[in-house]
Amino acid sequence: MLFALLYVLPLLDVLTHAEENLRAGASRLDCVRASDQCLREQACSSKYRTMRQCVAGGKESNFSLVAGVEARDECRSAMEALKQSPLYNCRCKRGMKKEKNCLRIYWGIYQSLQGNDFLEESPYEPVNKRLSDIFRLAPILGEPAVARENNCLTAAKACNLNDTCKKYRSAYISPCTSRVSTAEICNKRKCHKALRQFFDKVPPKHSYGMLFCSCPVSDQTACSERRRQTIVPVCSYEEKQTPNCLELQASCKTNYICRSRLADFFVNCMSEPRSLSGCLKENYADCLLAYSGLIGTVMTPNYLRSPKISVSPYCDCSNSGNNKDNCDKFTEFFTENTCLRTFSLLLKLPFTCIQF
Repeated sequence: MLFALLYVLPLLDVLTHAEENLRAGASRLDCVRASDQCLREQACSSKYRTMRQCVAGGKESNFSLVAGVEARDECRSAMEALKQSPLYNCRCKRGMKKEKNCLRIYWGIYQSLQGNDFLEESPYEPVNKRLSDIFRLAPILGEPAVARENNCLTAAKACNLNDTCKKYRSAYISPCTSRVSTAEICNKRKCHKALRQFFDKVPPKHSYGMLFCSCPVSDQTACSERRRQTIVPVCSYEEKQTPNCLELQASCKTNYICRSRLADFFVNCMSEPRSLSGCLKENYADCLLAYSGLIGTVMTPNYLRSPKISVSPYCDCSNSGNNKDNCDKFTEFFTENTCLRTFSLLLKLPFTCIQF
């Protein structure tokens, strides 16, 4: 009980700070609106077009590759001018109607400023989600040692009784289980899109309830496999051949949505072993949201078939050559992440200890 209180109280302080930050950034435009506004203003529009030409001319999104000192100076001037416009501070909302277009605009502006794979800024606006919303799931997530039933089965039943959850679950089950041909077990693109909509549209009470449900000791094997099957792994997660993790990451970064969801995950699930929550920013609720946001991309993570709770994208580090260390670092962000492992802690805490 004492440990649970020590764990929860610091999060309350962080929650207050996060909500203050949300209020402070409330006036920030999404990138679609910011782009429209900029294009209506002659000065901004001119600099915006110049910047886009610079990025296109660089091919690798690096202004220094644009030929000629004069051209490079013009590119820098355009970017400096745009720092004074709404475009420079624009963000996107996960699951918004024009999400892909918004992300295209965002990366068109910021990709020249990004470098380190683990330090890319998230293009998403922070979500106003109280940590107590996560803890209210405890009756479903429950203590495995005292659970009297298969909580993953209970979560699935609860989903079927909720119109929104049932609608979006049916919408992904169909494309994720329908064979396209003898060579293709499903249409992976449609399957991934439907999975993203499920986790973007369904309330966490139901989507998290299915994804993060706990299993009683008496029924670990069948229950754990039901939890693993939540995202239909044969279609959405597994491949005929296991890809190299760095190659999978490179493939992800060619897609605006995948790149954005991965950047969001790196930012919000950065671990800190000395932190009580295990998270660098003490933002465990944001980490869960970022983790679920990866589902429905080529970087879709899932539970590994092992006794302990461990997750990973479907890849390994074989054939990494001289990049083996970088590849291991990437995979360990999933498998050895103390922030994600807080999830294991919450599954093992009795509900009476964490409710507030």
